[in-house]
Amino acid sequence: MPDLGKYTDTVLSAYGVSLLLLLGLLVLTLRRGAKIRARLREVEHRIERNG
Repeated sequence: MPDLGKYTDTVLSAYGVSLLLLLGLLVLTLRRGAKIRARLREVEHRIERNG
C-alpha cells in the first residue's frame, strides 16, 4: 500500500464508506429482485388459473 502520509485516515475512510454504500446497494437490489420475482410468479399463477 502506498504511503498516504497525513491523508491516510481520510482516504481509507472514503474507501470504507464507498464499500459500505456499494454493499448496501447490492443488498437492496437483490431484495428487490426477489420481491419482483415473487410477484411475477404470483401473476403467472393467477393467469394460468384463469386461463
